[in-house]
Amino acid sequence: MSVFSSLRSARVSRLLLAGLIILSAPTQAADLHLQINGSNTIGAELAPRLVEGMLLANGASDIRADLNQTTREHRITAVSVDGHSIEVRIHAHGSGTAFKGLKDGSAQIGAASRPIRQAEASDLAAAGDMLGADAEQVIGLDGIAVIVHPDNPIQTLDLDQIAQVFAGQIADWRELGGLPGPIHIHARDGNSGTWETFRDMVLGPRQLELATSARRYASTSELSLSVRRNIGAIGFVGLSGIAPARAIAISSGDSQPMLPTAELITTEDYPLARRLFMYIRPNETNPLARALIDFTQSHAGQAVVDQVGFVGQNIRTITISPQPDMPQAYQQLTKRAVRLSVNFRTQERSARLDNKAWQDMDRLEKFLAERALTDDRIVLVGFSDPRMKGAEELLARLRTNTVRRALQERGINVAETLAIGNELPVATNSNLSGRLKNRRVEVWVYND
Repeated sequence: MSVFSSLRSARVSRLLLAGLIILSAPTQAADLHLQINGSNTIGAELAPRLVEGMLLANGASDIRADLNQTTREHRITAVSVDGHSIEVRIHAHGSGTAFKGLKDGSAQIGAASRPIRQAEASDLAAAGDMLGADAEQVIGLDGIAVIVHPDNPIQTLDLDQIAQVFAGQIADWRELGGLPGPIHIHARDGNSGTWETFRDMVLGPRQLELATSARRYASTSELSLSVRRNIGAIGFVGLSGIAPARAIAISSGDSQPMLPTAELITTEDYPLARRLFMYIRPNETNPLARALIDFTQSHAGQAVVDQVGFVGQNIRTITISPQPDMPQAYQQLTKRAVRLSVNFRTQERSARLDNKAWQDMDRLEKFLAERALTDDRIVLVGFSDPRMKGAEELLARLRTNTVRRALQERGINVAETLAIGNELPVATNSNLSGRLKNRRVEVWVYND
């Protein structure tokens, strides 16, 4: 048994992670060491809080957190129950640095607010399949919020309008129905996964570039504060960085305008919902790295994700009211059942589940077993996009059958499946990102 895996409960003294403490150099090398490189969105507070939770769960004592938000480099130290020193360093310089750190060996975990790119996975091929479920760990969900000054009268925009604004094609608020005045664009810097996600989901599909007049920020909090100070400003941030500005509702294609609420993000229906990742080499043997991944995927770890201001993946129920634009069968379902907060999504033109779906399958199995809902209480509702003309309902049914078989292998009997096809889109079907959101299987539970 490894030194760290043998940790037991012990009295813990710790410093609050909210404070700003000058980073101090270690006096000697720690017995157990872990380094996390990557996203500032994750590294600013979430990663330190997850590390602290992991250490507490494993009985470490004398936990001390030295957080330096200026350098974005943090150091957490502790003592194991066996008396061994522990040091965890977090270098939060952008998602791209996650994979550079994994490649050069300086980091054992890479934190990213966007998926690994094929070229990055190829660079790490010697470490194993970085696109596989062992390497790619979805640690929580976030929503990219488009923010404005609280007194700005604009309440909703569609993604096409947002893209034109950030590209500089719409330069005055009156063109959007607001008060006359120039639009001042604020954006995250080029190292940010938040920027890369916004670029890939908003600008890229429309073949647009960010306006050269945009003011760029390395810090989410600085960007939001700048928007709050300027009545004509607009920017984008992760969910935890909205305040003190205000988020607007966003529509995509034929979808209804949506605010970045926890319910819409946990189902990934919100147009700019995104996943937060930790990547670990499949052959990684560092005990701290393995312990952190295990804790992060646990119920307690996902509760930490919620506490920090992101959206955890612990399953909850959602009450949906029937609406006139819903198919009749779907309207009837809303009257007889409650929806669960998990959606299963599949790959392009495929019924194959993605990595998050398999992680969610384990959570769903535990959720249903704890509530004695494993026998004939589950309804699966499949959706598709219109790319496969004439076969939308067939693909939706194939996707529900994939989820049904996976649940049956876990001893869970599905009462019913519905194939809705390409109705009720939650995003535009004009690009891959939107189609991925629309290809989903919802999980419902019949009421007593």
